[in-house]
Amino acid sequence: MGKVTRKRYSGEFKSRVALEAIRGDQTLAELASKHGVHQTMIAQWKRQAIEGMATTFSGKQTPEAAASPADVEKLHAKIGQLLVERDFLRDASVRLGVFRGGK
Repeated sequence: MGKVTRKRYSGEFKSRVALEAIRGDQTLAELASKHGVHQTMIAQWKRQAIEGMATTFSGKQTPEAAASPADVEKLHAKIGQLLVERDFLRDASVRLGVFRGGK
């Protein structure tokens, strides 16, 4: 039995299908058969699009979470620490013969 992967749809595709659903020219069943997507997905995308429009026109923007300089400094330090650990473990595995590669 093979691995089943979930199909992913682009934002452009979702918005196009949701817009068609909002227009109401076709039923959800017709749109589902036209685009090969389940009716529930289309209804969900339609609801998300309508909710998104409400926030767009409300004038209230969701604030972007800006990283403070202290947080950036901590992250840079952590990256440096992880790089040192990675290099150490790679060199140790080469010396032990577990990993045949080099730098």
